[in-house]
Amino acid sequence: MSATTLPNATLLDAYLAMTPGSARLSDRAQSLLPSGLAHDSRQFDPYPIYVDHALGPVKWDVDGNKYVDYFGGHGALILGHNHPTVMKAVHAALEKGTHFGACHEMELRWAELITRMVPSAERVRFTGSGTEATLMALRLARAQTGRSKLVRFRGHFHGWHDHMTSGHTSHFDGTPTSGVLAGISDNVLLCDPNDVEGITRIFNDHKDIAAVILEPTGGNFGKMPILPSFLHVLRDLTKQAGTLLIFDEVVTGFRVSRGGAQQEFGVTPDITTLAKIAAGGLPGGAVAARKDVLDWLDFKVTKASGQERVYHPGTFNANPVTAAAAVATLEIIESTDICDRANAFGAEVRQKMNDVLVDEGVKWSVHGSFSGMHIYTNPEGADIDPHNFQAEHFIQKMIDKPRGVGVTGKVRMGMLINGVDMNSGPSGTISASHGPEEMATTVEAFRTTIRALKREGAIG
Repeated sequence: MSATTLPNATLLDAYLAMTPGSARLSDRAQSLLPSGLAHDSRQFDPYPIYVDHALGPVKWDVDGNKYVDYFGGHGALILGHNHPTVMKAVHAALEKGTHFGACHEMELRWAELITRMVPSAERVRFTGSGTEATLMALRLARAQTGRSKLVRFRGHFHGWHDHMTSGHTSHFDGTPTSGVLAGISDNVLLCDPNDVEGITRIFNDHKDIAAVILEPTGGNFGKMPILPSFLHVLRDLTKQAGTLLIFDEVVTGFRVSRGGAQQEFGVTPDITTLAKIAAGGLPGGAVAARKDVLDWLDFKVTKASGQERVYHPGTFNANPVTAAAAVATLEIIESTDICDRANAFGAEVRQKMNDVLVDEGVKWSVHGSFSGMHIYTNPEGADIDPHNFQAEHFIQKMIDKPRGVGVTGKVRMGMLINGVDMNSGPSGTISASHGPEEMATTVEAFRTTIRALKREGAIG
């Protein structure tokens, strides 16, 4: 069912008609989970879809509706769903056991791939998630420098631990969010993206900066882009100050290129945080860094130097099943053109969706870089050319806007009704399994959605 099969129905009517199974499950979830959700990004009004299974670039919900998937496991699935080589490796690992509570050879193969592919990776420490990786990176930076302050950029996401909550979607003044101690937020300095004067002033005013962390392509995988020149400024400033530069490549690692954004832009950080693709699409993460930084975790090195070692347990660090998926995934990425294929699809789909906007006379833009796409709905009514949109000039218009409500929520609903699932941005991450059929479906869904929004008065 789609909006085209219900010509007189609103988008909401069509969505309700095609997803009764999801509605029932959502009702059931309300008494079990806060807001009926297991992840904030799955919030959707009137209720989210419930997915039953997936394959390659598509997935099916419990009502049998098929969707081109741009959620992509929150960016973890550059090979698409259920890649046969990865699944074979996972099944083989499962037959041996899910958790040994011991070292195993597969963790060495995993670390070897990361150190071979990522420019900054002299050593690797595995974690249970991307959030744990950024937490470990910060702790290592403080141990290495003996300093307390962390610099972050407004709109950038680095997980949900206490140092990373203010300045992402709220509290852009740096005040603590609910449940976070003021003493923690006081040691986090926020800066606007691409603000050379601002970051220079911060370094002039604060001599106790342990680390600077950022998403190297910009907040939300390039939705709010970082200029490559700014990365070079940060590298120079941090080197001069003895501050560690952390690239959060949880999304961009092994996606932008085999060696991540740092390889693409030619800027090598001191520490890199990884997860998602790095863990083969399963739960897991890693910190990759210079040897001297990760030596803070080394029993012998710290004993010999008389330093107190940084403590780091973790029940699921280098879990053998995750390690098997990761090794299979990274071997494919290292030896094929996976990243290039996903990036090429991204460039083409953005262009074709912008062609739709031009045809329909809508001054929005579908922008992004590499294998990402973001729909800017132009809430301020600026005079935008869809094909020549410079998103870096509109960051302040994006940074504090709620996602998935108003017209952006209607865009996502329209795309769902017409067989495409994006996240609430509305944004999407692309896999190398997306092909011509998914391209055609996506462009037609976007055209149909734009026309439906016009009929409903959501677009002037």
